[in-house]
Amino acid sequence: MNYGRHAIAGIFMIAAFFMNSACAQELSNRQTPFTSFGQYFFCKHALNGQIYSRTELFFGLEKPNGSAVTADEFQYFVDTEVTPRFPDGLTLLTGQGQYKNFSGDIVDEGLKLLILFYPFSRESSQAIDEIRDAYKNAFQQESVLRVDEQTCISF
Repeated sequence: MNYGRHAIAGIFMIAAFFMNSACAQELSNRQTPFTSFGQYFFCKHALNGQIYSRTELFFGLEKPNGSAVTADEFQYFVDTEVTPRFPDGLTLLTGQGQYKNFSGDIVDEGLKLLILFYPFSRESSQAIDEIRDAYKNAFQQESVLRVDEQTCISF
């Protein structure tokens, strides 16, 4: 009887090895650098989802001359710089924040929070950096905060 249990356990271990190998190969073919095998397997097989990158960009709205980026200026920026690079969709929130600038001063200002979900690639990451650079140049900003993570989504 013990021999039968060991044989069954061995069969399960072999099946798990081949299943894990196939899933690991599938994961390595994807361009999701931060996702662990467990997260990927859970997302795909338990939740029937896909691993996407989630990037948040924080755009300050105060210009160095004391004026603010207007709603029309920001919308034009989104229309000309963001949408062409990420046409599948985005989320845009308006908020208030504060940060310490390069001079060490605490700055309170309005902000726009842009949230993007997309399949990760080097090209998409570069496109996000191009958006950041375009905003800094257009509105004389010191920086645009970028926050990235991998997440499971389903449509």
